[in-house]
Amino acid sequence: MPPQTAPAKALFPLGHLVATPAALAALERTGENAQTFLQRHITRDWGDLSQQDKQENDCSIDIPLRLLSAYTLTDETKIWIITEADRSSTCVLLPDDY
Repeated sequence: MPPQTAPAKALFPLGHLVATPAALAALERTGENAQTFLQRHITRDWGDLSQQDKQENDCSIDIPLRLLSAYTLTDETKIWIITEADRSSTCVLLPDDY
């Protein structure tokens, strides 16, 4: 059996987790799990952002400012994850929900 690797450490708190109905429906439709994308988000895998936006997020971890990640589901649906600047909440949503 291959060695187990520990999950990467969260770099910031997510706060209260919420999701829009459209994002939940998209995740259910593709059989994907929001937890997978949230884990990527809290470990600095910002997904499908420009290099400049990724750099802004990296700086925004410590400032703190709002953090945005963008991912593509297997059916090509785009989802966003936004953590508020005060780290009180994180929302999973579709760009059209914004």
